[in-house]
Amino acid sequence: MAAAMALLPLLLFFLLCAAPAPSQAGDPFAYFDWEVTYLTAQPLGVPQKVIAINGQFPGPPLNVTTNWNVVVNVHNRLDEPLLLTWNGIQHRKNSWQDGVPGTNCPIPPSWNWTYRFQVKDQVGSFFYFPSAAALLHRAAGGYGGIVVNNRDVIPIPFPFPDGGDLTLLIGDWYARGHKDLRRSLDGGTPLGAPDGVLFNGLGPFRYNDSVVPPGITYERINVEPGRTYRLRVHNVGVSTSLNFRIQGHNLLLVETEGSYTSQQNYSNMDIHVGQSYSFLVTMDQNASTDYYVVASARFVDASTVDKLTGVAVLRYSNSQGPASGPLPDAPDDQYDTAFSINQARSIRWNVTASGARPNPQGSFHYGDITVTDVYLLQSRPPELIDGKLRSTINGISYITPSTPLILAQLFNVPGVYKLDFPNHPMNRLPKVDTSIINGTYKGFMEIIFQNNATTVQSYHLDGYAFFVVGMDYGLWTENSRGTYNKWDGVARSTIQVFPGAWTAVLVFLDNAGVWNLRVENLDSWYLGQEVYISVVNPEDSSDKTVLPLPDNTIFCGALSSLQKEQSHRFQYSGASSVGKIVSLVGFFMVWLAASWL
Repeated sequence: MAAAMALLPLLLFFLLCAAPAPSQAGDPFAYFDWEVTYLTAQPLGVPQKVIAINGQFPGPPLNVTTNWNVVVNVHNRLDEPLLLTWNGIQHRKNSWQDGVPGTNCPIPPSWNWTYRFQVKDQVGSFFYFPSAAALLHRAAGGYGGIVVNNRDVIPIPFPFPDGGDLTLLIGDWYARGHKDLRRSLDGGTPLGAPDGVLFNGLGPFRYNDSVVPPGITYERINVEPGRTYRLRVHNVGVSTSLNFRIQGHNLLLVETEGSYTSQQNYSNMDIHVGQSYSFLVTMDQNASTDYYVVASARFVDASTVDKLTGVAVLRYSNSQGPASGPLPDAPDDQYDTAFSINQARSIRWNVTASGARPNPQGSFHYGDITVTDVYLLQSRPPELIDGKLRSTINGISYITPSTPLILAQLFNVPGVYKLDFPNHPMNRLPKVDTSIINGTYKGFMEIIFQNNATTVQSYHLDGYAFFVVGMDYGLWTENSRGTYNKWDGVARSTIQVFPGAWTAVLVFLDNAGVWNLRVENLDSWYLGQEVYISVVNPEDSSDKTVLPLPDNTIFCGALSSLQKEQSHRFQYSGASSVGKIVSLVGFFMVWLAASWL
């Protein structure tokens, strides 16, 4: 035994040598192994192919904590190339992991590829989805929720929800497959009205026998009386704004897309395509019956509203019977966006709350920063360009090159893109082009989204949260800046723009890389309504501002010859160090036990 104790300091020395670097020790790794396949499901009572992950539709959650390193190994078992993007995750210095065609070659069928990124200085509610817009995969599923929790040392600015944390994925849904939808758009035919609205991949509860056919499986949310739950609600649909509400219960808004909000009670909330919200809901009603949970379409023809109403059931553990009677009322302005725009303006940043760091969210005084770049981005209804239906921003319909932009930039591949995207609408015929925005590193960009189309649009910017400072009807002018909120405009990554109206945001371009700015409405995105922002540090091209090319990069297009053969084996980053520690500890324990004997 004495010999064993004498060697203990030597063992500790070897353990320290084998241990990961301090930064790795402080930032844990979370590993996920996903197989993406087709699955036959019938959410609306009609059998169809959906995209599942590990046999689940929707896919499994990503539940991690601020500053964790996330490693997701994706096996593509589809018959088409695949990309996944992490809606709202900012990928600091790491647009290599963004998972959109401008930054990644798609994962070919029967290949696997490993995403590696850190949820650096972020908290909140996000979601992932298949992001190859040219394939319309999101219309078939493949999406799931992302929860980024606070570190224990940073308190949340509200009482901890003692009931738990629940994710609800709502969205419009087509009974036709995504390939059929793609053929429609390629043929110049709009997709038309969806066939229903899903809750977590399930169809509506049969609240009305004449509206909902029998035999449809619905979502049941089981709760305990008196407890408070945090509901993270994401609109993962194709194109439809949805109004979310729970019969007899208040929605206390506390967070949206990584920002804590001023806490306000709402009876319902309009959630537009691509947006995410967190509500605290207290189960303070009696349990004489279950309660309806509703997501109904907004700003659509009245004849389709019943069809486009998703219904789940909130069930108390002591419930006395099923939900019955009429659904809770939606806002009474189906053809008027006034209620919705005023509701959007009421959502404010909680400037006194800490986010991912201990300093208050409002410690970054965005209203005092001088704007260096202004982009007025105008959209119009889809139009014919060279005989094909296309959507545009400032008269340009984006065409995806075969070589991702960031690879073309790194390897100096000529002719892939142009840094000439106009900062205002041009008085010329629309065109198809690969024109991108040349952003100023650490510049402060003002972006005004002018919606001259006829439907609500949602815009999303990868790699950043922007400050929503203004929203109004009509055409934006220089005088519109006088209405801006320069103190507590909420910071988020997805914002709605109403038809015949504008929305203004401010964004600090401190995250070097190539970042996708897109409309989240899947049909318009497919038809070219997107652009990329290139943010390059002119003084330093090293990995101080952008992480180096990943060793598992997939090459395509003009760089296809650089592709190495896939190993199809999952290599855990950092696993060798952990393995050494486990092996040494195991060896020592066996040896120590033998010494005792």
